Amino acid sequence: MKTVLQFDFTVNKQNNTVQVKREFAAKLDLVWDAWTKPELLDQWWAPKPYRTQTKSMDFREGGMWLYAMISPENEKHWCKNDYLKIELKSSFSGLDAFCDEEGTVNQDMPRTLWNNVFSETADKTLVTITAKYESLADLEKIIELGFEKGFTMALGNLDELLVTLSK
Repeated sequence: MKTVLQFDFTVNKQNNTVQVKREFAAKLDLVWDAWTKPELLDQWWAPKPYRTQTKSMDFREGGMWLYAMISPENEKHWCKNDYLKIELKSSFSGLDAFCDEEGTVNQDMPRTLWNNVFSETADKTLVTITAKYESLADLEKIIELGFEKGFTMALGNLDELLVTLSK
C-alpha cells in the first residue's frame, strides 16, 4: 500500500506569499542533502522536460547557487539563490532571482525570498516552504509564469530521486 504524503500549495495574496507543505518518504538527512548538494539538486530541481545544471554553489550564509534551467532545445534560463541564513538540517533561506550567466540579477523579474523548514517524523520528512514576494504584482507574475505547476513537477522529481537514493 502506497503511503499518502502531505502536499499543500497555498497562495496568500494578503501577504504576497506562496506556502508549500510537502512530505517526502525519506529520512531528514537525505532530503536535506537533496536540497543542499548541487549534484542532487541538478537531478530534480527543474520541471521535466527541462533540466538543471549548476555552474557554482557555495552553500553557506552569504554564499550563492548559480544555475541554469535548460530547455529540451538547449536554451538556458539562468537563476541564482543568495543564501541568507542556514540552520544545519533544520532550515535555510535565500533570495532567488532570474539572472544572466554571471549572476547579474534581471531587474525586470520578481525576486523570491525562500524560507525552507525541515522536520522529521518516523520515516518521513516534511518541508515547509514559504516563498515571499515584494508585491502582489510580483506574486501574480510568478503564478502566471506557471510556478505552481512547475514547482509541483519538480517536487515529484524529488520523490522519484529519493526512492532511487533510498535503495
